[in-house]
Amino acid sequence: MKFKLHSQYKPAGDQPKAIKTIVDSFDKNKEKVTLLGVTGSGKTFTVANVIERLQKPTLVIAHNKTLAAQLASEYQEFFPENAVHYFVSYYDYYQPEAYMPGSDTYIEKEAQINAEIDRLRHASTQALLTRKDVIIVASVSCIYGLGSPEEYEKENFKVLKGAKIPRNDFIRKLVQLHYERTLGQVSSGVFRATGNYIDFVPTSETFTVRFIFEEDTVTSILIIDSITRKIIEEREYFFIFPAKHFITSKEEITRAVKSIEKELEIRLKQLLDEGKLLEAERLKRRTRYDLALIKETGYCNGIENYSRHFSGKKPGEAPDSLLAYFPHKADGSPDFLTVIDESHITVSQIGAMYAGDKSRKDTLIEHGFRLPSALDNRPQKFDEFEKFTGQTLYTSATPGKYEKEVSEVIAEQIIRPTGLIDPVLVVKPITSSAHGRDPRLREDDVVEYPGQVEDFIIEAQKTIEAGERVIATTLTKKMSEDLADYLEEKGFRTKYLHSEIQTLERIEILTQLRKGEYDILVGVNLLREGIDMPEVSLIAVFDADKEGFLRSETSLIQTIGRAARNVNGRVILYADEMTKSMKFAIEETNRRRDVQLAYNKKHGITPQTIKSKIKDITDQFKKDHEKAVDNLLKIDLTSEKNIKQIIKEKKSQMEEAVKVLDFETAALLRDELFALEEIQQKNLKKNKK
Repeated sequence: MKFKLHSQYKPAGDQPKAIKTIVDSFDKNKEKVTLLGVTGSGKTFTVANVIERLQKPTLVIAHNKTLAAQLASEYQEFFPENAVHYFVSYYDYYQPEAYMPGSDTYIEKEAQINAEIDRLRHASTQALLTRKDVIIVASVSCIYGLGSPEEYEKENFKVLKGAKIPRNDFIRKLVQLHYERTLGQVSSGVFRATGNYIDFVPTSETFTVRFIFEEDTVTSILIIDSITRKIIEEREYFFIFPAKHFITSKEEITRAVKSIEKELEIRLKQLLDEGKLLEAERLKRRTRYDLALIKETGYCNGIENYSRHFSGKKPGEAPDSLLAYFPHKADGSPDFLTVIDESHITVSQIGAMYAGDKSRKDTLIEHGFRLPSALDNRPQKFDEFEKFTGQTLYTSATPGKYEKEVSEVIAEQIIRPTGLIDPVLVVKPITSSAHGRDPRLREDDVVEYPGQVEDFIIEAQKTIEAGERVIATTLTKKMSEDLADYLEEKGFRTKYLHSEIQTLERIEILTQLRKGEYDILVGVNLLREGIDMPEVSLIAVFDADKEGFLRSETSLIQTIGRAARNVNGRVILYADEMTKSMKFAIEETNRRRDVQLAYNKKHGITPQTIKSKIKDITDQFKKDHEKAVDNLLKIDLTSEKNIKQIIKEKKSQMEEAVKVLDFETAALLRDELFALEEIQQKNLKKNKK
């Protein structure tokens, strides 16, 4: 199937030109292109048009899970007929294995896997192996080792209706693919064999598949709703993929075991020659225990640390990652498009992954906790990542130095179809004794100011009286706290937002600001990527001339751009000196303003503040939770029938939340399920007595 874009809008502004520039560049075999798109210009829509025209499988990489989920949701709306999947780290909690020699403290790997995200990861890889119209939206976890796609694909098997397969052979095949057998309820990666049928839930799906046997023949393949148990459809065939990405045949297990034993022998000799008797004994005991499990079951905890032995790769060779599952040409070169969203952050994040992982592993190896080959279970190095990605599109309002240097073409998307203009910029002094001026005034027009805090209060009051909101960003947490306290003393409805506030509370505070429950929000790093608050018309940047990460060219432009959602948007930069970063940010913002103003004049556009619905997802969480609690209080939870029905409803609601990538709601429902299942178990124990 081909990519088919669905949207009520057509490309507008300079989107058509940007789309044509990018597509023409890739058609001419250019490898790297940058889309410089200002905030609110519709970069995701532009990329969607590029995907439709290129008709290539696409990997979109975002710098965090939340942004990835947002992008996946947008691409699903644009391409409802195609396969759009979400691939991020499947850990709700992850503490990597580590050793601290100074205190002789060993920390075991501890992880809590999110089963729903694991299912989505399997859905991603299976889609890549079975179709071409695929978009995977991923976090940087996509560069970590994943297991060989060749083995993963080779070990799948196609079950045909009418096929001659002895039932016991079928069961053995499921076990070989790491599906677990149960006598109870089936779930993802689990199967149950009862009478003449076998039920199992594929790791990539939420439904149950039932294979019905008569003697040694598969007579029916039924797709069943896991919650209601209703038959959804009957199929002629079904592909079964492995339950784990790390999968190997018996022959390769035998070869890998011999390879691990050989490495262990060499490493033990090295440690003994160095007089490290404790380390040698520790390594021998741990590795032999793992080998015993691998020989018996084909798997052990931490098997990824032996990945090189299973894959047959050479020491130091790049591990297979999600990128290996994408299609490649006959010569082995990548044949897909990579989009790096918010590239000024994501590129640096990708480049930093390898060094941190290596440092931790080096210590484990030195002290006998792991074999040296554990180093090959790692994220890809940046040069390896580049080699595996092929044609790449970087998107950002502020492309970094790297993107500018490597891109053969830079497509600009400065015009907003809405007509909204970048905010007015004003530079004012920090100290009351200094003089400052509006950069739009003549050189000799100098104005006295009372100092950044007192001046901010005057400007904030004007904005609040006009019914709009204000945000102040400071350099330090202490200054934010002090400023918030001072503003409260002055009678302003102010909230301080800091890094320790949890995600849901953060969303709630931002929503309260939009609703007008607060007038001023204060913090250190508030206005970065992905925040949409059109009610904010004034942003104050305190100590704007203190060069550094928070006052760099990129940070200043990103912050300034967040005031572009409001027609009255303006930004005050408080500074006693004009830094290089400030100069660039001011000149670039004014350039973008001029381009947009010319476009508006030519097309007769009068910009209007964006009117976006204020939706607080936490309100719904609370309502749903309160409703659920009220309902539970009314229901007799000692009744097995009642509690089973509630559990069924909760599971159905959780599945619906996951479908729209609403993992916060899914997590709350999951916690409620755990509580209900505990009550159910207590009831069962009580009844037995």
